[in-house]
Parts: sequence; structure tokens; C-alpha cells
Amino acid sequence: MQFKDQIGNIITLPITPKRIVSLVPSQTELLIDLGLKENLVGITKFCVHPKNLRKEIKVVGGTKSLHFDKVEAVKPDLIICNKEENTKEMVVELQKIAPVWVSDIFSIDDSLEMIKRIGSMCGVEDIATSICSKIISEKEDFLNFVKNKPTKKVAYVIWKKPLMIAGKNTFINELLVLNNFENSYEDESSRYPEVKKDFLKQADEILLSTEPFPFKEKDAIALSKELDKKVSIVDGEYFSWYGSRLVGAFSYFKSLHF
Repeated sequence: MQFKDQIGNIITLPITPKRIVSLVPSQTELLIDLGLKENLVGITKFCVHPKNLRKEIKVVGGTKSLHFDKVEAVKPDLIICNKEENTKEMVVELQKIAPVWVSDIFSIDDSLEMIKRIGSMCGVEDIATSICSKIISEKEDFLNFVKNKPTKKVAYVIWKKPLMIAGKNTFINELLVLNNFENSYEDESSRYPEVKKDFLKQADEILLSTEPFPFKEKDAIALSKELDKKVSIVDGEYFSWYGSRLVGAFSYFKSLHF
């Protein structure tokens, strides 16, 4: 069986995968929701959902730093990566161990395609289709909810030192747009640019993400006082995880508009 990934690579699988290594937290969660927990033999230290998963399945490293010997030791017949989360060098090395399928996500449509392709590859098409249908339904309901909400210019902050924000050419920006949030960073040449604090002053509201930097409420209070701006903590998983977490994302987004 041959399958194309989202960067155009064709992989060949002689049988439906039984031993899967997932190197992307949101896609690990998706595999669980697809009913494939028993097939997972390797994950990253950042695969935090479900809560106790790292105690049950072999941790083979981080998203950008792997122990290739640990990956090889679990004898995978499929490795699932992401173009942004994992490096090209990692993928090349992993291809010596097992077939590697790479996702590349910028939009909800990309996410739906990824879910369907993984479902097809792993023999769980019906469950994948059901998850996609739920995401589409929740998205349509949310768009109806938000259509008369005012547009806000926001800065979505992902890192503290150096200060970094999400730019326009990102999946995060897609979800900001769906929320009627206008990204204050207009240059599309940089996906996660470093900025000065003064840049944040042009935003109507500053959103501090809980990941990858774990911003806390104390950070929001301090920055709000410093800039005399509204600063909110937002759940970074709902803004950046592009698997089955999207099913619940739109209910969360509604809470941001009251």
C-alpha cells in the first residue's frame, strides 16, 4: 500500500501499521482518539495527553532532539512527524529505521486532510471521518456565533525571552482569523518573529499563550501594568494543536468573546 504525506513524499506500507512512533504531541493525541493506543510504541516527552501516557509508552526524546537508538529499539513500522515540529535532518535519519509520514499544517483544511490520511493509513477511516465531521460542525457553529463580534487587533505571544509572537503564515494565525482577531504582525516573511515590547502597544489586546512558553496569570498582570493594555492568558493547545483537540477548540474560543 502506498500513501502520500503532506510534503509530497510517497511511503510504502506492506501491512496496516501495528507499531507506530509519533513525534508530534497533537498527532499523538489524535492517534489515541482514533483508537490506536495499543499501536503506539514511541512518543516524545511533550506528548502530555492523555495525562499518564508517558508512563505507559516509551519516550524516545523531544520533538527536535531524538534518541534514534530508542526509536530503533521499539521496532516501528510507521513514524509520524510534522514539518515544523521536527527537523529535516531528523526525518532523513528516521527514514533509515522505518517509513516516515510527515504532516504540514497551515489551516483547518490541512488538519482535516491530515486526520483523514492518517485514518486511512492506519485502517480507522470511519473514526477519522467522524472526528472530521465533528470539527466541521463545531467550526460552522462557532463562525455563526462570532460573525457579529467586533474585530480586535491582537498580538499572540509565544515566548518570553526573547519576546516572540506568532506571525501570519501559521496555523495559529488561521485560528486567530476565525476568532475575528487581526494579527498585529503584518509582515508575512517571518512565521515567529522576535519583537520589542513597544511593538505590543499597537494591539488592542495581547494574548499570552500557555505554550510553548508557559505564561502564567502573573505574567499577564505584570505586562498589563507595564503597557497599560489588556493582556489575557490563552490556552495554547487550542490555538496550535491541529488534531482531534480541534473538536473542543471552538467551545473554548466562545469563552474568549464575553
